[in-house]
Amino acid sequence: MSSFDKFTGRAPINDSLMTRESWKIFQIMAEFVEGFERLAQIKPSVSVFGSARVPPEHPYYRLAEETARQLSDAGFSVVSGGGPGIMEAANRGAYAGKSLSIGLNIQLPKEQSGNPYQDISLNFRHFFSRKVMFVKYASAYVVLPGGFGTLDELAEILTLVQTGKTRRIPVILVHSAFWQGLIDWFQARLVEEGMISASDMNLFRVVDDPGDVVEAIFDHYEDRGFEPSAWEKEILLDL
Repeated sequence: MSSFDKFTGRAPINDSLMTRESWKIFQIMAEFVEGFERLAQIKPSVSVFGSARVPPEHPYYRLAEETARQLSDAGFSVVSGGGPGIMEAANRGAYAGKSLSIGLNIQLPKEQSGNPYQDISLNFRHFFSRKVMFVKYASAYVVLPGGFGTLDELAEILTLVQTGKTRRIPVILVHSAFWQGLIDWFQARLVEEGMISASDMNLFRVVDDPGDVVEAIFDHYEDRGFEPSAWEKEILLDL
């Protein structure tokens, strides 16, 4: 028998559940407020992504650590997911450099645990509020090899830039051997079948060396500086 009222088309209200849902709004607000207050003055910053499952002895870990160290020494605060694997490597490299190491930690049933290389550590229960923090104050996105979570962040920033919901920033994929198959699929399927425009392939670039990551970011901002324009600030307010 259906639990919906046939006249109103609504399910019976569970008062306890509704109360919990209502209070959840304040929890979400608190995550946004803390994130805005802690990150708004940290400029310029680069968000770094990659797998939580990469051990310290893996070449990807060392690549991420060196990339983050060079970014930090170049004056960029480095923001990662705060967990193990490539996230830890990014925080570790930044922690050893001249600029801040920031972790946006997420509470998960497994895998995620905060690494010790964070000058600033924020904790989130909700992926969506955490994802806003990665985008809102970033001057660049650096994406190393990773799984579904990494692909999710990559698709998120590409979609936001493509649709004009955030400003155009460098999106840099590191380690071409890992990414080439996906890029070929973008071209062969998404572009050829009209799912994206050919020009959308210019929303990102692929590099292999840590120094090339830093150079690509500086190249992008050579004629304009890192501070968002007045128009870009308006876009970011609605992010």
